[in-house]
Amino acid sequence: MNIESVVAAQRSYFAQGRTLDLAARREALIRLRSAILSREQEINDALQADLCKSPTETYMCETGMTLSELRYMLGHMGRWARPRRVLTPLAQFHASSFTVRDPHGVVLIMSPWNYPFMLCMEPLIGAIAAGNCCVLKPSAYAPATSKVIARIVADCFPPEYVAVVEGGRAENQALLDQQFDYIFFTGGVNVGREVMRRASEHLTPVTLELGGKSPCIVDGTAKLDLAAKRLAFGKLLNCGQTCVAPDYLLIDSSVKDAFLERLKHHLTAMMGEDARENPDYVKMINRKHFDRVCGLIDPAKVVFGGRADADSLKIQPTILCGVTPNDPVMQEEIFGPVLPVIPYDSLEDAIAFVRSRPHPLALYLFSEDKAVQRRILNEVAFGGGCINDTIIHLATSRMGFGGVGQSGMGSYHGKKSFDTFSHEKSIVSKSTWMDMPVRYAPYTALKGRLLRLFLR
Repeated sequence: MNIESVVAAQRSYFAQGRTLDLAARREALIRLRSAILSREQEINDALQADLCKSPTETYMCETGMTLSELRYMLGHMGRWARPRRVLTPLAQFHASSFTVRDPHGVVLIMSPWNYPFMLCMEPLIGAIAAGNCCVLKPSAYAPATSKVIARIVADCFPPEYVAVVEGGRAENQALLDQQFDYIFFTGGVNVGREVMRRASEHLTPVTLELGGKSPCIVDGTAKLDLAAKRLAFGKLLNCGQTCVAPDYLLIDSSVKDAFLERLKHHLTAMMGEDARENPDYVKMINRKHFDRVCGLIDPAKVVFGGRADADSLKIQPTILCGVTPNDPVMQEEIFGPVLPVIPYDSLEDAIAFVRSRPHPLALYLFSEDKAVQRRILNEVAFGGGCINDTIIHLATSRMGFGGVGQSGMGSYHGKKSFDTFSHEKSIVSKSTWMDMPVRYAPYTALKGRLLRLFLR
């Protein structure tokens, strides 16, 4: 595929105004929904091949969330696309003021391998709803899902409207050589820096959905059994290969032992005595990541799990105790089923620990104390999170999802996606039946007094 020709064809298609009609955008999203539904089994098979995901987890975290976002977008995009009236300042009498939203033009969406279907489709939904042409770049690490995405897109769109570019680093570099009107990237921090650097060459705006070490804090008032169950869910989902997975546990020393016993119980109840033998347990995406995660496990600090199978690329859910901030497992995002545990003696210590590190993409707090909840929300910066649960804050189209600082910039989902993939123009429509003279020279004392009356 000649990438330069693809981008040029999309620029021509966009310039013809083919994506601007709201009804055409709706029809495009309806076609996409129909194609997804008709190929649902292919999606299941692809995610089973790439990540060993079960059909239930695939629907819960990939297909179902995508269909939910489609339904929400179709139900609301008409209102979001309409001009929005705002009040006009008295100094601009007589006029009307309003905003209108324009698509950026030709946009690039680069998606990762961990949720390879959903994290490609959800940004695409926003891009189409806002009226853009789009080039999609699925991850080469999930080749089966990449092929299904290419077939679905070919079912729905001509390539001058939406095109899929498959491949690896060479294709990524070739895409970044092009000038896009917007780039939406989901992936790791290091690649995100490179995307931003390359985008800056063309002054192309970007959204970066990155990651980081997302803490889970459990205090002494938490309902330990429920907290352990919900933490186990968040850590086991996609075998920890989730950008908002609980990365490490900060726990009140007074409840540490009791909590860990409940956590071990729920990990076993969900995945069995040896998760490697569970056919629904997700594997590491490839040998490189398998070896990396195994290298973060210090056998001397394992209190649960710790074993791995190189043939199946499966690593047992693993709990590490006696972890220090200087251990390798605390130096990078784990992206696997390993949970380091760090006890704290006071909430101030826990807050200081999180604040001393780069802003995380997510934070999870388990506490029944409203004052503690307020302190965490007010004193700690993070992208988003949950009180008394994990992960689920991103499973809604009614709130934006995104990072802060090194965990990312920009947000999407629902209206946030529509806003991300469009530009808001501010317009003042001035009447011509009168013309206030106060702004015109020569300036007089009276005009000065009138300006002070209007502008204050």
